[in-house]
Amino acid sequence: MDALTARALLARAPGLTTAHLQALLRAARGELAHTTSSAVLREAELPAAARDFLRAPEAQTLAADLDWLSLSGTQILLATDAEYPALLAQTVGAPAALYVQGSITALSSPQLAMVGSRNPTPAGRATAREFAAWFARAGLTVTSGLALGIDAASHEGALHGGGLTVAVLGCGLDRIYPPENSALAQRVREHGALVSEFAPRSAPLRQNFPRRNRIIAGLSLGALIVEAARFSGSLITARLAAEAGREVFAIPGSIHSPLARPLARGCHQLIRDGARLVEEAADVLSELRIALPQEAVALAPHAAAAAPELDKEYEMLLDALGFESATMDALVARTNLPGGSVASMLLILELQGRVTALPGGRYGRIP
Repeated sequence: MDALTARALLARAPGLTTAHLQALLRAARGELAHTTSSAVLREAELPAAARDFLRAPEAQTLAADLDWLSLSGTQILLATDAEYPALLAQTVGAPAALYVQGSITALSSPQLAMVGSRNPTPAGRATAREFAAWFARAGLTVTSGLALGIDAASHEGALHGGGLTVAVLGCGLDRIYPPENSALAQRVREHGALVSEFAPRSAPLRQNFPRRNRIIAGLSLGALIVEAARFSGSLITARLAAEAGREVFAIPGSIHSPLARPLARGCHQLIRDGARLVEEAADVLSELRIALPQEAVALAPHAAAAAPELDKEYEMLLDALGFESATMDALVARTNLPGGSVASMLLILELQGRVTALPGGRYGRIP
């Protein structure tokens, strides 16, 4: 059996751990191609399910896997390979094998996990993009889960910042989940890596995502939670990061906005439990002892070119809106401007990217 076929089988073997892989290699005298031979399988201590699978693999499944590996350019990275990311290898339950599309070396670069709500506020989405761009300029690889919302915004921000980004999926790499992020996944593949421990044709089952989250946490120096409800899956990533001895960061949210309040509760709970409160990207970089390059400082929001000045009435409207969402009626009452004027001004501010329309007839200011 050749080495690639052995890798494909080992990656699919149920219940196989790093310790089992090491036992197989010892029994095979370091020859990967011999790890699935009958003599080696008899000698090495393996779970019964893994032993049975490796003794009698399904020929059709194996052939399909090998065809897909060849056509997609996917690589299988075993926990016994020198290129396997060292930080991940240190974590409890690190996967025995990873399927990787893109750059394997990106998995060993300094990484920061960024995760949060799938239904963020406009301000939360903008914050994730802005912070991720900063981190990318500072040389950090931004790692997330390719989900809608904060995950996607984090990947997009890293790409905008010209850096690397890693997406860990909760299904096989032969399908992108969610499908709405297929174009983003292609960009991540070109400027970083797509990663999964799940074999091709594995569906995005609910139970897969906590396993996906442990890889996100394990690859990273720390985890930044941008917006999260009290029982969000993002808090699982934070807990796993803490258990792995990694830094946990959280951005506080508004307690007044009906839209933002539910998504602030998870972050506030993390802060109460000891997570680092983050107000700006430099807080994270300082804690991780990473210096921000001069060229990144020049692109920071406080150093950016000032936005075009607004007329007095527009400034008054923005001041009345503040950083909490409000209805048009509330803005009319706060400014004493005619309703028609407020409506047209909001439209212009929306076109300028200063304001966004929210559900329920509310408007929110974009940072």
